[in-house]
Amino acid sequence: MGVVSLVFGILLTFFTQGALAKPIKVGLVLDKGGRDDKSFNAAAFKGATEAKEKYGIDLKVVTASDDAAIEPSLRTFARRGYDLVIGIGFVQGNALEKVAREFPKTQFLIVDAKVALPNVRSVLFNEHEGSFLVGAIAALTTKTKVVGFIGGMDIPLIRRFEIGYRAGVQHINPKVQVITNYVGSTSDAWKNPMKGKELALSQYKKKADILFAAAGASALGSFDAAEELGKQIIGCDSNQNWIKPGHVLTSMLKRVDVAVFNAIKSKTEGTFEAGEFDLGLKEGAVDFALDTFNRSILTPAVEARTNEIKNQIIDGKIKVPDYYDTLRSGAKKKNA
Repeated sequence: MGVVSLVFGILLTFFTQGALAKPIKVGLVLDKGGRDDKSFNAAAFKGATEAKEKYGIDLKVVTASDDAAIEPSLRTFARRGYDLVIGIGFVQGNALEKVAREFPKTQFLIVDAKVALPNVRSVLFNEHEGSFLVGAIAALTTKTKVVGFIGGMDIPLIRRFEIGYRAGVQHINPKVQVITNYVGSTSDAWKNPMKGKELALSQYKKKADILFAAAGASALGSFDAAEELGKQIIGCDSNQNWIKPGHVLTSMLKRVDVAVFNAIKSKTEGTFEAGEFDLGLKEGAVDFALDTFNRSILTPAVEARTNEIKNQIIDGKIKVPDYYDTLRSGAKKKNA
């Protein structure tokens, strides 16, 4: 009877502790592009859902209908006791910083913005490095010697994509022309596929045969234009090769999914660290995509040359120009 009581007591303790070990609560705030933009937000959603499947977290995802909805969304998660609150995109930086100050015991992740607080992990990517690679691919592949770049919102972050892309093109052939357009100057620029298509059609008609679209959901219209005219396009953030097979030359990968997954993983394991994390080619955080969807149009010769360039960037033999350096230099001159 004593043994039975002992076993029963052990089992009772086990199940009681199990019941008390509640999964961590994670709140994810996406911008107005939403989880179906097949790009930046989709990558964040992918990382969070993979973490949910692996670690059994309690995940809640909201899409901010406009910029004004960001701060209330972040604050609601913090006020309700969520263990980790995640903001996606530079536009959430100021709001997240304000909320993080109000809730110092809550831990936060912000992607694409820098928030210097002890309870915030800021993840920044070296987008210009990945853009340099796809710029080289475009220059190695173009037949018309004209390529294009379509940015979403005209902000320093996307200028960084453009400058890196342009530098990659010119590294291969300075005579290749780069046409540039931006969808707009407000956050609505991330979700305007009609404008994205209009800009793409215009660039293709100006003899561009390859475009790089860093424009969130607006880029989906550019993909339609590429298919309609039988041209090529380069995707961004997520692997978008599958969207229009045979027309997507490659995609510039920005592993937002990994950044989100790793933050949640560290939170569940009790190893979450705040601070700034800058990730690039060396860390495998940016790259170009190669799979069954683009293998037939991205040649082995172009792949080999691009990998050679990638290794040269990692080794410091190629210095990729950074738009942020230009801004910093301009600020210094202004204050001198």
